[in-house]
Amino acid sequence: MAAESRGLMAEGAAACVPGAASRAQGSREGLSTHRLLLIAWLILSDALALSLAFGLAYSVRFEMQVTVAPEVVPSAAVYQVARALLIPLWLTVFALFDLYEPRARFGGSLESARTFNACTVATMFVIVATFFVPDFVISRMWLVSLWLASFFLVAVNRFVARRIVYVLRRHGYLLTPAVIVGTNQEAVSLAGFLADRRSSGVRTVGLIHAGNGDPRHVAELPVLGSIASIGAIVKEHGIEDVIVAITGVARDELLRLCEDLDSLPVQLRLSSGLYELLTTRVTVQTLGSVPLMSLQKNRLDRGEVVAKALLDSTLALAALLVLWPFLLVIGAWIKLDSPGPALHRRRVLGVAGRHFDAFKFRTMHTNGDALLESQPQAVEDLRHNHKLKADPRVTRVGRWLRKYSIDELPQLVNVLRGEMSLVGPRMITAEEAGKYGRQRMNLLTVKPGITGLWQVSGRSDLTYEERVRIDMYYVRNYSVWMDLQILFIQTPPAVLRGRGAY
Repeated sequence: MAAESRGLMAEGAAACVPGAASRAQGSREGLSTHRLLLIAWLILSDALALSLAFGLAYSVRFEMQVTVAPEVVPSAAVYQVARALLIPLWLTVFALFDLYEPRARFGGSLESARTFNACTVATMFVIVATFFVPDFVISRMWLVSLWLASFFLVAVNRFVARRIVYVLRRHGYLLTPAVIVGTNQEAVSLAGFLADRRSSGVRTVGLIHAGNGDPRHVAELPVLGSIASIGAIVKEHGIEDVIVAITGVARDELLRLCEDLDSLPVQLRLSSGLYELLTTRVTVQTLGSVPLMSLQKNRLDRGEVVAKALLDSTLALAALLVLWPFLLVIGAWIKLDSPGPALHRRRVLGVAGRHFDAFKFRTMHTNGDALLESQPQAVEDLRHNHKLKADPRVTRVGRWLRKYSIDELPQLVNVLRGEMSLVGPRMITAEEAGKYGRQRMNLLTVKPGITGLWQVSGRSDLTYEERVRIDMYYVRNYSVWMDLQILFIQTPPAVLRGRGAY
């Protein structure tokens, strides 16, 4: 009865807002149309990518003559029929792996992982079919080539699609309208991290206050009303996601909220309740009949940890073997340009707060402190931002090395020593750790990286607060797939542009 009364109150409140229901309905229909058009485009472009993969696989086996069983030479017609039958199979498996989910967030690493798994499963279907249909004989090299080519070409297609989606999101399209329940610090933090529209796909419309009081704005976000009026707010603003800052809502209010939202077309999402402290994965396990959250100390599972370690050590060793003559030339150039050693050791914090020396090419004068003290404003800017755009301590060669991040190449040695990773958050000193507050616990669960999300997002042009936010986003979301994307797709253009490096 109480829930029914609140529902009637919500409907009455919505009716009091002239045109609110029609505006929300129009907004929802527009978003649905855009999503359907996007999905149709993804299906067509994936089909084209798969068609190219089939052609490439045929070329590898029968034109380049790459084979492990030359005696298997079925007719070309078999492969034409296979193309016509298997492309729909691949697309169906993609759909089963949620690659055409209407409300997809289009996160790069997760989407790449799903694409790889979907291509693998589709390939396994073909292998199984060869056992049950003896007349269905195909080249093993063709099948392996198809598996790899389908993943690569579809992944490239999805990468292009994400870039387009991110541009559309910057212009206000394909954003899911959401509200955050709570007006405490956790709610403000959630809103801040969701503000990156390109990655989250969420548009935070406002906050919902819980408990006593009736605030109008919190951290420049409008407070739309109380939990009691959630039904009217959802209808008025076309809300699709209701995100609860669990520490800002009493238990009874949360139960009432779940009750009120049960009949509404919204997705209810609950924060962990320790958002500022925890960055690890949260899994739900049922013990008896009780669902309990388990907090994993490492975000990656064992296989991913091994893959990341192998990626780091293999690429770091290969890079040192190729680049060592270049590194020697750079070291000699530094010594000729200004007196002092070629390398600089910077004392920083690693995993669990352990100190280590990060190697860099020296880019500053050895009497840099005296040069800096002569400019009081520069001293103040450095204390506040830990970066200076016109740093008097930097040498001529140092400016060039910093512009293209060449000064960081000696950190490949730190990677081989297990102190750093190729991709990770920024390294920080013990003095900087205080700026992260409680979040320093999060940062120090991951090895610092030579490159990372903040480096490809603007580098030193970002404010310190933005760098902290981006570091925290990486720590909460990193994966092997994200590392590969940052390392091979985002880092090269960021380095070549040299924007924000000083």
